[in-house]
Amino acid sequence: MAAAAPSTLPRPVPVAVGIGLREPHREAFVAAGCPIPWPIPWVEIHPENYLVPGGPRLAGILRVRRDMAVSCHGVGLSLGSAGGLDPDHLMRLRALYDRLEPGLISEHLSWSVTDATYLNDLLPLPYTEDSLDRVRRNIDHAQDAFGRRILVENPAACLAFADSAISEAEFLAELAARTGCGLLLDVNNLYVSSANLGFDPSAWLDAIPAEAVGELHLAGHARMTLGGEELLIDDHGSAVGEPVMALCAEVLDRIGPRPVLIEWDNDLPPLDGLLAEAGRAQRLLDARMRPVQTPAKIAEVHRAG
Repeated sequence: MAAAAPSTLPRPVPVAVGIGLREPHREAFVAAGCPIPWPIPWVEIHPENYLVPGGPRLAGILRVRRDMAVSCHGVGLSLGSAGGLDPDHLMRLRALYDRLEPGLISEHLSWSVTDATYLNDLLPLPYTEDSLDRVRRNIDHAQDAFGRRILVENPAACLAFADSAISEAEFLAELAARTGCGLLLDVNNLYVSSANLGFDPSAWLDAIPAEAVGELHLAGHARMTLGGEELLIDDHGSAVGEPVMALCAEVLDRIGPRPVLIEWDNDLPPLDGLLAEAGRAQRLLDARMRPVQTPAKIAEVHRAG
């Protein structure tokens, strides 16, 4: 199959709920054609799955992109790498972004590359001045290479580094101030980290610049017992828990409506089940997008009538 023609204009990601489009569901989207019958206006992909010059997979996602907005959520750039970013990887990502014209691009606050060895994980880094400067340089490099702003996602933490001298929220806020990058606020990660490390998520939210948040993620997590203590694991393998939904409601009340994504990567449900989960989040978002009917607003409407 020949690759579809490149997109000509970016399609902004709307303030609505989208889903992470994984391979088992992508074929259903491609086969559906236009108009898309799904009750969602945007999807998010891992760009590393499409770093090819052609073929049916690339053609399929370009076909989906013609009908709806697409966000790209990278998993291999390794913003925390001490050796800088891989120029070949940057070039391949830039080629895909030029062709796909995604509405949003995001990356993880983590590292996964050392001495040209790629590790199949998103590894944490200490929050120090040295780390801050290193990640700042890598974000600047990525944004220059892409010609686009990126969003940086807060990680899910199981432990804290003893030499971290900066809080995570302050670290992210400083990155946004120094580079102009945006933030991807993963609500599940925030909940998992706060439970595992014992900090107040509301105080974390107080420390980040609300205007920098460009997207929210929601996902499920697992629970395990380690050394007699419960640990939460960000596994993206289940429906979003009610405490995470409640925290998302708090986030939306604080910063206002944003695009929201349902991430589900393991033990994938049927597409209808994933869409139902998106509908659940959409109702939460809709409740915060209606105009507030204050007494003054009601009086104004009556006068106009």
